[in-house]
Amino acid sequence: MNSAQKKNRVVISGLGVVSPNGVGIEAFTKAIKSGTSGISFHQELKDKGFSCCIGGIPEVSEEKKLEYLTPLQLRGFNSTSILYGCMAGIDAWKDAGFSIDENSILDYDSGLIFGTGTSGIEKFRESIYKIDEQKVRRLGSTSVVQTMASGISAYLGGILGFGNQVTTNSSACTTGTEALLLGFERIKNGKAKRMLVGSSSDSSLYTWGGFDAMRVTTYKHNETPEKGSRPMSETASGFVPGSGAGALVLESLESALERKATIYAEVLGGNINSGGQRKGGTLTAPNSEAVQKCITDALLDSGISSTEIDVINGHLTATSKDALEIENWSNALQRKGSDFPYINSLKSMVGHCLAGAGAIESVASVLQIKEQFIFPNINCEDIHSEISELIDAQKIPMKMIEKDIHIVAKASFGFGDVNACVIFKKYI
Repeated sequence: MNSAQKKNRVVISGLGVVSPNGVGIEAFTKAIKSGTSGISFHQELKDKGFSCCIGGIPEVSEEKKLEYLTPLQLRGFNSTSILYGCMAGIDAWKDAGFSIDENSILDYDSGLIFGTGTSGIEKFRESIYKIDEQKVRRLGSTSVVQTMASGISAYLGGILGFGNQVTTNSSACTTGTEALLLGFERIKNGKAKRMLVGSSSDSSLYTWGGFDAMRVTTYKHNETPEKGSRPMSETASGFVPGSGAGALVLESLESALERKATIYAEVLGGNINSGGQRKGGTLTAPNSEAVQKCITDALLDSGISSTEIDVINGHLTATSKDALEIENWSNALQRKGSDFPYINSLKSMVGHCLAGAGAIESVASVLQIKEQFIFPNINCEDIHSEISELIDAQKIPMKMIEKDIHIVAKASFGFGDVNACVIFKKYI
């Protein structure tokens, strides 16, 4: 397509989610409206000597797994990241109005970008032990696809029969938001009609262990798990690890209208950048200048002004960086006090789902637009003093608010000093 040609408008026509507080869109929507926590105590973490013994793990029964993967696919299967990704992805595709048929013709108009941080780490551990025991031939034929980073996209690509780009991205906690924007660009530029985008994260103590060792997870709420994840709170003491997957079907407006598809929202634009680990940015801390530039460039790409943003769905992890994030939003938008948009953090209910966070939170952002509500921040009765100095406390809702919402900004900031911000708009 010539760059001078008109760009496609991109809308969201399907959603899927596997979250600690709700599996499936109906259960998830109900949970986020009511402020239901998905955080619980896990004895295995205590047995392994973890300081933080609480976490968010989606409840998926053996029967539920068989709704998505065949008995043959589940033989020797041990990758929650791939399982969650397949469930969310298949649900989103069906939600968009498509059927799933393994004998269907190859669809060159549809592709997928599905990110992860670590994929199949439990299967990796299983394989390592077998190799150390000189049992290489007992690894099984799926050990590679279960442990390769692109395992999720490989499974989903085959189940759905996609012929366009099928790939995986990995950018720490920014992964899901980045995947969405990469898919958005592909449709906008006429490279695809539809892109299934999302991200997933294992529920594994081997994934969570490193964060426990870094002392960035909370150890103060093992007896009160639902109170543990406290974004923007004065008594926040570290994040609670979570897991799961979110998926969204992005589609050109022309294609969606042609199919008479449900349109949840429009993706106006966004931005992906890096702070280069300069000016205060490190492997684990953000460069504020780059964060603010990511936000302002996202607005520029979307063709809107900062005053048009109704709600921010922040990254806000319940660490010492929450106040800095609010300051960055305030500076980037040039809005403060009572003029600041409403802001919420899904992590208060599900914990920090790591690579899966951006996609799960994007699903929550879009649901707010579709159903015209703002989900509550739980565990935030004692707003951090540095935050309350910047913005009005009423902009951090503790209970669900029913409100006309037109534009939601969603951002994710990840290890490696990487950033992504996407702008969603009500489709009219």
